[in-house]
Amino acid sequence: QAQLVESGGGLVQAGGSLRLSCTAPGRTFSHYNTGWFRQAPGKEREFVAAIDWRDGNTYYADSVKGRFTISRDSAWNTVYLQMKGLKPEDTAVYYCAAHSRVLVSLIAAGYDYWGQGTQVTVSS
Repeated sequence: QAQLVESGGGLVQAGGSLRLSCTAPGRTFSHYNTGWFRQAPGKEREFVAAIDWRDGNTYYADSVKGRFTISRDSAWNTVYLQMKGLKPEDTAVYYCAAHSRVLVSLIAAGYDYWGQGTQVTVSS
């Protein structure tokens, strides 16, 4: 059962932008480090970005650095992934995830709570 809810996926042309949102119904992300992962068909789920709830530090995969931005609203109710300069290779199901350990995890196994994912398709 997914504890997080993603939204904002869709079909976009290469070079376009999308903003994904992640919420935790009935909860906030305060005290939870939050990350975005993606999984393309036939590939492993891979880390995209994460944000530390304590200091707001952000972390990115090299493949998205400079194009994607993870952020949150002031109340920690919603975590966003702003994606710009999208490429066909960014096509995947994007998942939001969270965990409450001290150190931010950059691997999927480090996260305890997941959403069901939202499809992002980038056409060439």
